[in-house]
Amino acid sequence: MEIAGRKVLVIGAARSGIASARFLAQRGATVALNDRKPLADWPAAALDLKTVGVGLIEGEPPSWLLDQIDLVVISPGVPTKTIPLRYADRRGAEVIGEIELASRFLRGRVVAITGTNGKTTTTTLIGEMLRDAQINVQVGGNIGQALISMVDSSRDDGWSVVEVSSFQLETIVDFHPAVAAVLNVTPNHMDRYDSLVDYAAAKHRVFANQTASDVAILNADDEIVSSWAPGLRAHVVQFSTKRELEEGLFLRGRDLVSRTKDGERVLLTRDEMLLRGTHNVENVLAAMAAGLACAVGPESLRETVGRFRPVEHRLEEVAEINGVRFFNDSKATSVDATMKALEAFANEPGKVVLILGGRGKQAPYSPLAEVIRKRVRKMILIGEDAPAIERELKSAAPFEPAADMHDAVVRAFAAAQAGDVVLLAPACASFDMFESFEHRGRVFKEEVKNLRF
Repeated sequence: MEIAGRKVLVIGAARSGIASARFLAQRGATVALNDRKPLADWPAAALDLKTVGVGLIEGEPPSWLLDQIDLVVISPGVPTKTIPLRYADRRGAEVIGEIELASRFLRGRVVAITGTNGKTTTTTLIGEMLRDAQINVQVGGNIGQALISMVDSSRDDGWSVVEVSSFQLETIVDFHPAVAAVLNVTPNHMDRYDSLVDYAAAKHRVFANQTASDVAILNADDEIVSSWAPGLRAHVVQFSTKRELEEGLFLRGRDLVSRTKDGERVLLTRDEMLLRGTHNVENVLAAMAAGLACAVGPESLRETVGRFRPVEHRLEEVAEINGVRFFNDSKATSVDATMKALEAFANEPGKVVLILGGRGKQAPYSPLAEVIRKRVRKMILIGEDAPAIERELKSAAPFEPAADMHDAVVRAFAAAQAGDVVLLAPACASFDMFESFEHRGRVFKEEVKNLRF
């Protein structure tokens, strides 16, 4: 793909947009970076792009600019149905996302991981598996580094392990992972998609350019994901925590087993894992399937899993105070993720005090009712969607509202008894009160630390 001389509009002055604008400008394109926010609210890294000749445009991009553009690169948070993008497309400009742009320059092979839940843990674990096996690897995408920032460090003999979201997959054209996995599909981002079918279709696009020499990893326990197996061109490897598979990876009792036409092998036991919950067994099975597809030996995989600790903000144990343990699962931004977090404490002697709420995604909270009745002592409700959560779940457990995270942590600790768990698993996005789920998790941890004093 020739960059020099092209006129490019990059929409979205956040991490991937900033990285894309810099990449394009450094290669001779005429670049404008646009964001709906006023320039005063742009991050310093975006404003610094003026030093490499990038024009900065706030608000809606004007039609005279769109008339001149031949390439538009959009950030994941920008809906593809917005009027400026439709206008640019009709005028003949190519409209792609940062993942697609990067894939046209990236060297080596790609492992792509998507799904509603578990992406970051699985992606990070695969990266560790390859690194421990002395394979050249870099990890990024929807976590850490933007993929476009990984182009210069990519190698022909290396792997890029990439977390990809449904938003990013909407705008791929030629993106071609040698190994691709979909962990699960449950209702999420219903504020962006017209239906679960549309959301699932975006996830399915990760397999669009795979061939018979590639590997597709599917969750056999997910009705939507498993239904895709017959229609894929790639070699399909499935995983399950609920049943033995004729071929694939599965949980049998406490053993994680790999079975092929040549026989089966116990890869490790649940007792060797530091990760909690059945959902993390799913993540480990998917990661091991990817590791095997990348030619990592079974013993090396076992050693990596055995020392792998929870990723920050994902069922991360924060502290124990007066017999009450605090867990940060701020990344539980969907109802399904919160359900899995609660199920991870099914065998605990005490109960859970659950901090729940934030900016909702127009998905129902009622699926949480049963597990909340069983596991939750009290709900502490925060954020914009607290009234909606109260309406749908008020009969499932006692609840009380909290004004902010400080108030929520204090109330949760007061409600807990020795042996209980205080769990931040909000089932909502964070943007009503925080910059990101990471920011929310850090504030939670800071407030827990303040309880000691």
